[in-house]
Order: sequence, then structure tokens, then C-alpha cells
Amino acid sequence: MAMDEEGSLAGKLPQEPPSGLTIKISTSGSKIGKNILTPLGCSNSDSTSPNLKNSIESSPCNSPLVSPPSSAFVSALQSPYISPRAITPKPQENPAPPENPTPVSHSSPPFSSYRGSQSDDIPSSSYTPPSDQYEYSDDPTEAKLKYVTCVPVPDPAPPRISFSFPVPRISFKGPVSPASNAKLRSCDVYIGYHGQNPNLMRFCKWLKSELELQGIVCFVADRAKYSNTQSHEIADRVICSVTHGVVVVTNSSILNHPSLEEIRFFAQKKNLVPIFFNTDLAEITGLLNCNSIDKECREVIDGLVKSNELKLEVNEGNGRSCVAKAAGILRAKLGRKSVAEKAAEGSEEIPFPRNKCFVGREKEIMEIETALFGCTDSSEQDYAVPIIKGETSGQSEGLADEESDTFSSSRGGRFINLELGGKCKEPTLEAWVEPVTGRNSLKRSKYKKSKSGNYKTLDSSVFCINGVAGIGKTELALEFAYRYSQRYKMVLWVGGEARYFRQNLLNLSQNLGLDVSADAEKERGRIRSFKEQENEAFERVKRELFRDMPYLLIIDNLETEREWWEGKDLHDLIPRNTGGTHVIITTRLSKTMNFDIMQLPPLELTDAMVLMRGKRRRDYPTEELQFLHKFDEKLGRLSFGLWLVGSLLSELAISPCALFEAVNQVPLEDGSTYSYMSMSDEQYCKSNPFLMKLLHFSFIILQQTDGRKNLLALRMLLVGAWFAPAPISATLLATAAKNMPAIGNGFRKWTKCVSLAFSCCSGCGLAPQSEEDAATLLVKLGLARRANRQPGCWIQFHPITQVFARRKEGLSAAKATVQGVRKVGNASINTNHLWASAFLVFGFKSEPPLVQLKAIDMVLYIKKTAVPLAIRAFTTFSICNSALELLKVCTNVLEEVEKSFVSQIQDWCHGSLCWKRNIHGHQRVDEYLWQDVTLLKASLLETRAKLLLRGGHFDGGEELCRTCISIRTVMLGHDHAQTLAAQETLAKLVRMRSKV
Repeated sequence: MAMDEEGSLAGKLPQEPPSGLTIKISTSGSKIGKNILTPLGCSNSDSTSPNLKNSIESSPCNSPLVSPPSSAFVSALQSPYISPRAITPKPQENPAPPENPTPVSHSSPPFSSYRGSQSDDIPSSSYTPPSDQYEYSDDPTEAKLKYVTCVPVPDPAPPRISFSFPVPRISFKGPVSPASNAKLRSCDVYIGYHGQNPNLMRFCKWLKSELELQGIVCFVADRAKYSNTQSHEIADRVICSVTHGVVVVTNSSILNHPSLEEIRFFAQKKNLVPIFFNTDLAEITGLLNCNSIDKECREVIDGLVKSNELKLEVNEGNGRSCVAKAAGILRAKLGRKSVAEKAAEGSEEIPFPRNKCFVGREKEIMEIETALFGCTDSSEQDYAVPIIKGETSGQSEGLADEESDTFSSSRGGRFINLELGGKCKEPTLEAWVEPVTGRNSLKRSKYKKSKSGNYKTLDSSVFCINGVAGIGKTELALEFAYRYSQRYKMVLWVGGEARYFRQNLLNLSQNLGLDVSADAEKERGRIRSFKEQENEAFERVKRELFRDMPYLLIIDNLETEREWWEGKDLHDLIPRNTGGTHVIITTRLSKTMNFDIMQLPPLELTDAMVLMRGKRRRDYPTEELQFLHKFDEKLGRLSFGLWLVGSLLSELAISPCALFEAVNQVPLEDGSTYSYMSMSDEQYCKSNPFLMKLLHFSFIILQQTDGRKNLLALRMLLVGAWFAPAPISATLLATAAKNMPAIGNGFRKWTKCVSLAFSCCSGCGLAPQSEEDAATLLVKLGLARRANRQPGCWIQFHPITQVFARRKEGLSAAKATVQGVRKVGNASINTNHLWASAFLVFGFKSEPPLVQLKAIDMVLYIKKTAVPLAIRAFTTFSICNSALELLKVCTNVLEEVEKSFVSQIQDWCHGSLCWKRNIHGHQRVDEYLWQDVTLLKASLLETRAKLLLRGGHFDGGEELCRTCISIRTVMLGHDHAQTLAAQETLAKLVRMRSKV
């Protein structure tokens, strides 16, 4: 009945061509059929006839490249790119409708119907090319466009849709502005894929983010998921306009009609860039040949073969390399320059080299992999999500639901967003389009299948490794990082120690190429508070970390769930949705928020025996193996203790029996407590007495082998205990070690076994010859590990080694550490070590200072270490409040020094404060030092005032600046350059306060 109405309507309009666009369908093998004129005068997609609706549903695979007749009608209905002024011939008079208007399912048209189009093939709203450029007939005698019905007469041969792909077929609920047209034309690369594998989708998002980082705008879509015409039409227009098409080919792609169409279309345009995901060309070709040998499959195979010179094949071990190669190829094809972020110079991605002696832990590594990546099988069936399709109305649920040019995007994937993704600055089409699969299936699956057959949530992107100190948590995280580094853009390693956690997080800005510096001085505009600036710095790092770009963030040795400086919760750092980033946390905490936790068990006995045999894997007789079992029992199978045993056996010409007897004869410590030791560290030492004996024995070895070289390696170990838990250069360690006082030599009274061990040291290459040799010796004995830092030699001590060393020598080593940092500490590469020295000198919060410096040493330390550290922390990392607090503490310390000088001068001058020239020589030094202290105090006041100005604290800054001017006026005079500079700062403060 609907077709009769359409036929009668067509018969009533013979003289006047319709104002819209119609689609002509002609049979390829016969001329039998009747043409029916159908005008497109309706303005609402809800009015679509049942035949049109059925035709939409009959489209194979809901393919947007196969233009359903009804889709064309609805699209032309409201498309701003179809002009009613197109000149067309008059239709036939009185056409009759077909007798049986039964909907017919059409197969996809031959690929030759898709004309190659460049980015300018989409006509703008101000110009419409002649219609005959886009519509053509199979009849060679028919040169001009005819108005025909969308429902063909049944024919033995499959009908061919006379629709040229360059015609934009998108329909909007409202008018589309030229701005939206520009957004649709602005994509450079289309990335097509198919499948529910989370790793496949993660890879596509990674590729999109990497290309956008290079300034290449991308559109990513799995068109097989789209259930509404709106989404298909968006993808159609982008496919027409992009310069290059990337198709991520999987084994399931050969069963996906849209993927095959994309390959054929881009191959014909000669701009196809195929990427084979967990497969290769030979496998795909074989599957296609087994599946079908029709013309369509042959065209797909030919297109893949011709484009395979790029050799882009992704597997579990080359994801990063493939993404970088693909980005380089597309960047070269598009003529773009590389704009990738600059990595931190002089530092490697993973801070430590790979442990070649790593053994065991395969089960744990598999558990982490399953938790983060799900099932590693490439079978798409494991990831298939059942789709429940609800009834859809004539209106689209995507773009048509929005009234503005820029369409919002919900996280659930309901709407299509035309805003820019990634780092590009100009608004363009959203790079990732979540499909609309029906009203009852708007949410993406939140589950993935593990190897055990259980389903885990996709939110399990944070994994915690829990265990006691020395069990091997860091080694496990390090091994995982090296094994799976190719699955990530970058591996980011962060120390989780409470005092340095915030600084370590902000240090990531240098690896990520971010600017987290504080606001500069400005006299116009709103001045943000220090709190806002600090929060913004964190947010910048978080935004970069937790987006589609996959990073592996390892937080090693997390000490507390709350940040030490300001008490922020760990959830303030790690959001609920981490994007493509995975987070691994190693901690001694039994519970870390609500994250998945794996309690790390001790090594298996066989792995423990391998570890104790050392790097050289020596074979021992049965009686010697019994002593290795004794070591295992005494050490509680702690990986760190077993590694120490293996290192000693490898570097010393000593048997397990002799080593066990020697270590067993080392006396225990007296058990006294130390005020500077934490309760947890004290308890750990008491709970592992044999491990403490083993470390004590290592100290004895160091003293014996290094006796003729001024005990350099032993001194480096003792001072290294007070440095931050971060890599330290051998030069800095040696400089600090040279400030150590003489070490008592009370270890020469041990038994024959110890003497045997001593006699073996000289012939094993343990005697150091230089700073680097001394650091290498510490690494060989298992007390430290080498770090991937340049230039020079860098090492990092194990936390247990640092705890033991602090108990051995006490605060004399701490003072030597401070002196070493003052002499050669560089704030740009030793930030954490400078903070460690500041904690020793000034204390912080409730912790008292541990190192007392003389007045002259304090002046030098503040001038060369504290002030540069505070300024760098403030300006480079926006650590505003802590930097100002450090400067305030320095000012208070100098005031105390001044008070002591005043009391001394009062005693020397009998109450007079006048400067005298006839004082004794040993008193003159104090006079000059007092002057240095006063001028340094004035400099600190001015620096604090300038920094307070950046946060809008004008009153406090003005008060400090006036005090500074008073000091410099007395000490230097009114016209001195420093006095004038302080007055200029004061004028700026007053001017800014008046504006506020």
C-alpha cells in the first residue's frame, strides 16, 4: 500500500523535478523493470516508510560503504551539502509501481563503484557539483540522471546501487555550519579495526594518541558495531576525506564486511597502510583463500599484498616499535615534522639494568599479566560481548540528539563527539567514536576473560605487590617492566618513599615533556594561589599519565597511602579510570586502598638454590649443598639474603661451608636503639639476626680488601646510608666519603675461617683502584645495584643495606653526607639527595635536625644547597609551600646564628656593639662571618618576597622586603645596587596590592 501511494504521488508530479536527491538502482544483467519517481520532500526521518526501514535493516553488516536506498533518502533529506538547484531531466510520465513491492536484500556493490576521492571530494555547503559526477547508471546509453525508486524489480543478478562514495550521506537534526564541515574535513588518517579484544582496542587508541602527538588528526572506528545510520554516515564522510587509511587487520577482520570494504577502498586509492595485529599476511591470505575465492576476496588480497612493503606486524613483543614505525611512515607521507616530546637527557627509561640472574616468579608474572591484559589469547571469541538490540526509531541516537555544532560525548559511548582529541589545538573530529549498538546496550562490557576462565573487571589496571622487605618485590616489578616494555609507550619508575614521593611524581614531567613550572610574575590578570598552582602541576602530570597513551607506572616501595607533605590520599594521584596506563605498586603495606593485592610468597626451594649458587652457577658436592640449605633456613628464604650469599660465593674463593662458619661466628649487635631509626626498621633488624650477621660479614670483607685504599668502598657505603633512596653518582659518594672521620679497625680478631676469606679477596679482583671501582665492588658484593644513569657510574643501595649502615657508624657519616652534597651536589640531577641533606640539617615537621653545622658551614650550605634547591622546587615543579617553608627555616637558622654572634661581641666589647678594627685575629673571622650571615639573611628575605608575589601574598612580601631594605641600607648603603633592587621589588609589591 505504501508503494502504491508513492507511485500515485509520483504520477502527480510529472512536470516538476523534485528538489532533493534520489538514488537510482539498476540491474546489471537485465533491462526489465519500471522506474518510479519519488520526491524527497519530507523533513523528518521519522516519516520513513516501512520499505525504507526494511531496506536499512537488509544492508549487509550494516555497512556504511554499502549505501542502503532508504539511507540515501533519509540522508539526502537534510544534508546541507545537497543543493536543490541541481539541473536534472524530467522523469517519465505516469510511471507505474511494481506489482510486488517486497523488500530485497542487496549484496555489497563491486568495489569499482567506489571512486577514489581526495580530501576535497566532499563538496562544501556553498558549492554543489553537477549531479552526474556522482550518480551514474550501468546503461551506456543513459548519459543523464534519472529519477528512480529505491526499490528495484527483482532480478536474477544482484542489483547495483548507483551511489558514488564521495557523496556525503550524513543527516542532522538541525543545520550544519561550515565549522562542522571543517571538522569533518580535517582528519588526516582513518584507523579502522574490528574485534572486542581489549588489547586490540588499546593498541588502536595508542596509535591514535601517538599520531595526534605528531600533529596528525585521526579518526578511529569499528564500524561493525554501529547500529544506527548516524554513526555510519559520520564514518563514511571521514573515510572519503582522509589522506591515508590505516586498517588494523586481525583474523576476525576477514569475516567482517566493513573491514574488507575499507581494505579494498583504500587500496584502490593507493593510500592503504595495513597493520597486522597478532597475524601476518600469509595467514590472512590463507584464511581468505579458504573462506572464499570471489572477486571481493581477491581484491582484498591484492590490496594487502601491494601495501605490505611497509611490513607493519604487531605482536606481544614489538607494539612500541610498530607504533613508532607507523607514526614515522605516516608523518613522512604527510610531510609533517616530528614534534614528539623530549625525554629527559642523561636518564634511561628504566632506572636499573635487567637482572640477568632473575629466577622463578613465572606464576606471579603470569598473574600480573592476566590482571592487566586479560587473556593473552588472540581469539576474538573470548572477548565477544552479546549485543542486545532494542527498537530504534527513525531518529538517530547519536549526532541528531545534539543541537550545536559540537556534539558532546558520553563515556558510555552513546554520543559521537566532534571535539578534538589528544594534544591537537584546533577543533577537529573526535578521534575515537564509540558505537551505538542499541538502546539496551549502551554500556561497554566491563569484564574480560582471564586464562583461568574467570572474568576480571577492566578496571583492574592497578596491581599491588605486597611482601616483607627483601622478598623480591622490586626485582619482580623490574622483570615485568623489561618483559612487557614493548606494550607501553614508556615505563615510568617512581620511588614511593614518603618524603620523596611528591618530588618523584613531579619529576615525571621531565620524562613526559610537560611544563609544570609555577606562574611567573604578572601585573595583569588573576594571580593564582600557591595551592592552585601546586594542584595544577599535579593535574598536568595526571592528565598526561592517565589517558589513551599506554604507560607503565611503577611505584616502588610505597610507604604510606597518604602523601607525607600535605596528607593527600593516594586516590588523588591514581584516578578510578587510568586510561591506557597500568600501575604496579610494590609495598610492605598489607592493604593499599581497594586495589588488587598479590601477597608475594618466598621463592621455591629450587629457585632459591639457583640464586645462592651465584652468577657463576658453580656446582657443589652434596655436603656443600647442605650448607646452602642451612643458609636458606636461616635467612627465611629472603631473596635479598640469598642474593648476598650468591654474590659472596661468586666473588670469593670460598666454599659454602667456610662461608657459613665465618658468618656464624660474627657476633650480633648489642641491641641498643637509635633515636634516628624508625620502629619498623628496628623491629626488622631484630627479626632477621642472621641477615644482619651476613651484612656485618660483608662490612668486614670491605674493610679487609680496601684497607690500603683508605677504606673508600666502606666509607662510600656508610655515607650512602644517609642519601635518598635514589641513584647516586660514584663521584658524589666518594666526595662525601672523604669527609668521613677515621674508622676503627676492630675486625681483625676473627677465626681461621674469616682469615681464609680475607686471603681469598686479593686474588679475586676485589681491591678497588678508583671511585668507580669502589662503587663496582659494592655492586659485586650485592650491597647495591647499578643504575642506568649517565655520565659516569651510578649506583643505588638496597633499603636494608642503608638501614644496617646507619646502625654501624651513626651520625658522623650523616654529617659527611651533608658536606659532600654541599660540595658537588647539583640541584638539577640530585634533587632528592639535596632534600635528604636538608632533612638532616633542618629537620622537618616533628622530626628534629640530626646534623649540627658550624656557622661558616651553615652559611655555605644555605647559599650553595638550600637556596638553589628551594628556587628550583618552586619555579620548575611548583612545589611552592615546601620551598617557602625551606627558605623560612633557613632564615630562622641565620637569625639564631646572629644572636650567638651578638652575645659573643657583647662579651668581647663589654656590652658595646660597635665594630672595632683593633680586635684579635681569631675574632676577625667571626666579624666577617657575621657580615656574611646578615647579608645572606637579607638575600633570603628578598627571595621570599619575590616568591610570595607570585602567589598574591602582597602583605607578607612587603614586610619581608622592607626588612631586607633596612639591612642592606645599613650594611651596603642607599645607593648600592642590591638596595635599589630590593626597593624595586617593594614598589612592585605595593603596586600590585593597590590593584587588588
